Amino acid sequence: MEILSRAFPCTAFFIVLVFFRLSAAVDIISASQTLADGETLISRQGKFELGFFSPGSSKNRYVGIWYKNIPDRTVVWVADRENPINDSSGILKITNQSSSPNIVLLSRNDTVIWSSNLTKEVQSNSPLVLQLLDNGNLVLKEEDDGNSENFLWQSFDYPTDTLLPEMKLGWNLKTGLNRRLSAWKNSDDPAPTDFTWGIALQENPESIIWKGSKKIYRSGPWNGIGFSGAPELRSNPVFGYSFVNNDEELYYMYYLKDEVMLSRIVMNQTTGTRERYTWIQSSKTWMVYTFVPRDQCDNYGQCGAYGNCVIGQSPICQCLRGFRPKVSEKWDIMDWSQGCVRKRPLDCKNGDGFVKFDGLKLPDAMNSFVYPSMNLKECRAKCLQNCSCTAYTTANISGHGSGCTMWFGELIDFKQFANGGQDLHIRMSALDSDDMESARDGKKITAIVIVSVIIIIAGIIGIVYYLHKFKKYSKVSIYHLIISDKGKTEKIEENDQETRDRKEDMELPLFNLDTLVTATNDFSMDHKLGEGGFGPVYKGMLVDGREIAVKRLSRSSGQGLNEFKNEVKLIAKLQHRNLVKLLGCCIQGDEKMLIYEYMPNKSLDSFIFDKTKGKLLDWSWRFQIICGIARGLLYLHQDSRLRIIHRDLKASNILLDKEMNPKISDFGLARTFGGDQSEGSTKRVVGTYGYMAPEYAADGLFSVKSDVFSFGVLLLEIISGRKNRGFYHSNHSHNLIGHAWKLWKEGKPLELIDEVLGETCNFTEVTRCINISLLCVQQHPEDRPNMASVVLMLGSQTELAQPQQPSFLVEKSIVGSDYSSGKQQDFSSTNEITVTLLTPR
Repeated sequence: MEILSRAFPCTAFFIVLVFFRLSAAVDIISASQTLADGETLISRQGKFELGFFSPGSSKNRYVGIWYKNIPDRTVVWVADRENPINDSSGILKITNQSSSPNIVLLSRNDTVIWSSNLTKEVQSNSPLVLQLLDNGNLVLKEEDDGNSENFLWQSFDYPTDTLLPEMKLGWNLKTGLNRRLSAWKNSDDPAPTDFTWGIALQENPESIIWKGSKKIYRSGPWNGIGFSGAPELRSNPVFGYSFVNNDEELYYMYYLKDEVMLSRIVMNQTTGTRERYTWIQSSKTWMVYTFVPRDQCDNYGQCGAYGNCVIGQSPICQCLRGFRPKVSEKWDIMDWSQGCVRKRPLDCKNGDGFVKFDGLKLPDAMNSFVYPSMNLKECRAKCLQNCSCTAYTTANISGHGSGCTMWFGELIDFKQFANGGQDLHIRMSALDSDDMESARDGKKITAIVIVSVIIIIAGIIGIVYYLHKFKKYSKVSIYHLIISDKGKTEKIEENDQETRDRKEDMELPLFNLDTLVTATNDFSMDHKLGEGGFGPVYKGMLVDGREIAVKRLSRSSGQGLNEFKNEVKLIAKLQHRNLVKLLGCCIQGDEKMLIYEYMPNKSLDSFIFDKTKGKLLDWSWRFQIICGIARGLLYLHQDSRLRIIHRDLKASNILLDKEMNPKISDFGLARTFGGDQSEGSTKRVVGTYGYMAPEYAADGLFSVKSDVFSFGVLLLEIISGRKNRGFYHSNHSHNLIGHAWKLWKEGKPLELIDEVLGETCNFTEVTRCINISLLCVQQHPEDRPNMASVVLMLGSQTELAQPQQPSFLVEKSIVGSDYSSGKQQDFSSTNEITVTLLTPR
């Protein structure tokens, strides 16, 4: 008994030591241990887990690796893809440590189900361990080896359907190992299919997706920055990437810039695509960041030889300039398989030339060769000397460009990019070459110069005349319109002391009509900026150099003098950096005009709905504009002297100053409330269809939540670059709201992003904005956040609520009902730049 009591502390210590060792080594099993069905390895930081699992509805057992903390098990690697175990007898272990060690999976009766097939002999006597790393890599290594890359075997060398960050896709040229992905058969069966993705081992390598031996997608060759046909491989805040091509290795690899994020690339047999996913923590779901093939033009050889695929064209296949359809009859019925041929045949002996094409996905690089030390001029000369050379370009476009790539034989699988792509010089008949075009262009330039000189002389004469006329108006006539609370109006000279003494009255400059006539060149069409429901808007310039926007009320607008004055008094009280500033007004005879600060960048819609100008607004600019609009709307709803509901918030009513700051304009349809009132109703529905909240469009009920709905629509338009009204998608009939909701429910909201934003997006921020927009367009007003909450959500990182079903407004004609008369009224505001009036009711 005494011996036992003395031994107990030692026994307890041993038990604690063993427990500590086991708990600290959950990511490792040694050669003396096994991993049975029901047990798992967990990587040190808890990111990945290895164990036995049954996929989908299958009862077969496989050994795999999956994300530890994701609710729906997401498997990224499978050991025994083709030979599952049909019961729970499986054991994973290390064998034959003394000679050639291996990882083996055994079933009942020690039958070998799967093996790492390692043939390398181990010289060291150091014990071996099997370890699951935090990047998802399962490695066999010596226990005491501090070199993290000195592995005897690793799962990253034998990928299944998933490419993880830090995995290499491609070749170990010393051993002949080819790391290639292959899709699962289906969700119940991880067995490999013939749908594969890898790097083609050729002189000018590129990434290719195969279906069996048939190419179905090609990335284009590596150009020093990315693959020429993969515009998604651009600098972005989510991931970086590298491409290694030397005597020992050829591979592509990507890594995450934020270690907290989760990302994977998967071969999807069901959809026939390769998809890049990002885990969105706020919505607990995988979002598709990008996928290929993206469209018809990504299908390999869609337009045949020398056919250029152009999304947005009808038909999408166009022969390159200088080429014609090889078989016109087939081309006319949209059978493009025969491709195109040159209009004039090549004549190498008597001299050919080259035509430069830009913005292309470079053609199939199988029959191309790279000369790294050759410049572009030397490249052209060498290609011209070889009659088999059909095209050339710069091999590496990073920096100032370097190297030379030449193509031999027919050129196939072109795609035209509006933004991106590369230049390619294609061999043509001398009559079609750039040399001949340059001669023709010289004649055009001569004619252009002559015409330009004539225009400049005429312009100088016009300026001299204008300056002479302008001297008549050397001073702006400015008075102050004093509008008392009782509606009494007086015109007082600017230096009148009474103007400064009457502090409780509102003060606003009154412009002389002659001043505005001069500033707008007598309201000429050349100065017209747009036209709203109450009249046209003109650009003007005062003699002191200030640019202004003049809103001239049409005589048929229905506004009387008192209504106009009250409106001016109200709008002048609105002072916020995100609202258009009223500078003054003019009342003379039948003329009633408002003068606003001029917005040189015009309206937001002129940018986001234009693919060319849209490139100027990267995501950081768009997010700044979103936040500015939200702050301006919050001021109207909560912080101004009167509670104001805009009722016509839309992209054309957001003006942009010279620094691209957003300014809410066009208060002509606004309603004001006092005290705590925040909602009302009307028998006459006015506004712009597509932005109207459902309760307002259907029943005339409006509130601050009506503006919130409009803000949500506007937010979706800014993100997508698409209009809600008139939105079209080939796969469904939803408007933009319905399309966004569909993508959100499918876990693919990032597909909503405007394609011109690809390389500038902060995808976490964009996803957050999509979430906010869907909260704003929910069916019921009480479910929508107020603008104070929206501003808070935009500026914080707190977890957001999940949106409920939004309102799907079905497209129809832009007509509203006047409930008092039963007549139909057009309630669409059509002005491109709007500075209309705030009408208190």
